[in-house]
Amino acid sequence: MNEYERQPVPEDQTRGIGGFLGLFASEHVAATELLIGPLFVAAGVSAFDVLVGLLVGNLLAVLTWTFVTAPIAVRHRLTLYYQLEKIGGPRIIDLYNVANGVLWCCLAGAFIYVSATALFVPLRLPVPQLSDWGPNSFGMVAVILAVGAVIAVVAAKGYDAVVRFANLAAPWMVAMFLVFGIAALPELGVRSLGDFWRVANRVWDGQAAADHIQFTFWHVVCFAWFGNMAWHLGMGDLTIFRYARKARYGLASAAGMYLGHYVAWITAGLLYAVQLQHDPTDTSVVPGPLAYRVAGASGILLVLVAGWTTANPAVYRAGLAFQSIRPKWSRVRVTLIAGAVACCIAIFPGLSNRFLSVAMVYGLVLMPMGAVIFVDHYLLRRLGMSEFYAERAGLALYWPPVIAWALSLLICLGLWYYLGVQEFFLALPAWPLAGVIYLIASKLGQSRTKLGGAS
Repeated sequence: MNEYERQPVPEDQTRGIGGFLGLFASEHVAATELLIGPLFVAAGVSAFDVLVGLLVGNLLAVLTWTFVTAPIAVRHRLTLYYQLEKIGGPRIIDLYNVANGVLWCCLAGAFIYVSATALFVPLRLPVPQLSDWGPNSFGMVAVILAVGAVIAVVAAKGYDAVVRFANLAAPWMVAMFLVFGIAALPELGVRSLGDFWRVANRVWDGQAAADHIQFTFWHVVCFAWFGNMAWHLGMGDLTIFRYARKARYGLASAAGMYLGHYVAWITAGLLYAVQLQHDPTDTSVVPGPLAYRVAGASGILLVLVAGWTTANPAVYRAGLAFQSIRPKWSRVRVTLIAGAVACCIAIFPGLSNRFLSVAMVYGLVLMPMGAVIFVDHYLLRRLGMSEFYAERAGLALYWPPVIAWALSLLICLGLWYYLGVQEFFLALPAWPLAGVIYLIASKLGQSRTKLGGAS
């Protein structure tokens, strides 16, 4: 099957909006929803913050996919990796994939942890508390390593089957999240629509747990918007939308944002509230026991499947990122190594308990390359410079993208360390800043060569 890795997707191979609706629904109703929903409660959001803030933030994410990512994807119809190579040269892909592979291992670790927690209930393992960073028992380590090993083997040898299973499981997972949310409402005392607002203010009471950042309305908006910034502002979904017949198919992202990042997050928060109602001292965010308390065996199955369907492709992508650096390496072996790294990360529940920050850091590291692509596409030719400069000049590495990437991240680090700007807000200055740095560096770099100027 021709995947058009190094050529534009032909027009006769483009697809309608239906496939994109299913794809976003399957990718964004998954394991981490069961972490993020409770962590909003632990972060002390109010009912207004979460219900309205998620509406606004998810809308901004959908609009970013539609008006920033999809138009560039439809114009060039290239993968993210090939488009970056044309801009910055083959060596920049090596740098990008080292970062990408490490970050995918971190995400895969969280997904493996979620899936493994489904077995905590039947095995009666003690659950990690919200303040725990390391494992609390040998049994926990053994279960996580066993689940992770199975996931890594499947990712190395059977990714096609996993993808088919994920697509089949997606409608069931959406339905189960809805059912769980409805089942949790009576336990919380909701008997009518009039009861919901009163109960919502009790669930999301505005009081952060110890050692957690106090979230406000703007935290919720920015997390919902930037939680997937690697895919929209960072242009990761160029690879997906290159198959879109029209740029407006970016609106299909609403299927994932409002089913997964609205309904599922709120549902998971309600499940956490039921847990706290049963035992106010039990502040642990462990998806398996959380879902079991409301839905029994069906809850365990949902957690197991949701973790499985996201951990497998995450380990697979990490392996591909590392293997692309050295194509002669065995993909199976590299994927197993990536799975082993993810398992080591998964045994530390503290990382999963800080998943809101982990997701932000993941996006921030990859986001500057999206600004580079945006400026290269929209501004360079208009300002008398060449787009896709590395390809036109025959360069193995074109430095302006690297400079923009490194400087913008260093400035983010400075804003966070010296001025106390939280990671949830750093994308607001960092993305345009990366674009400006790339523009200036390109002007200086191209003016010193014979190629400079539009072509």
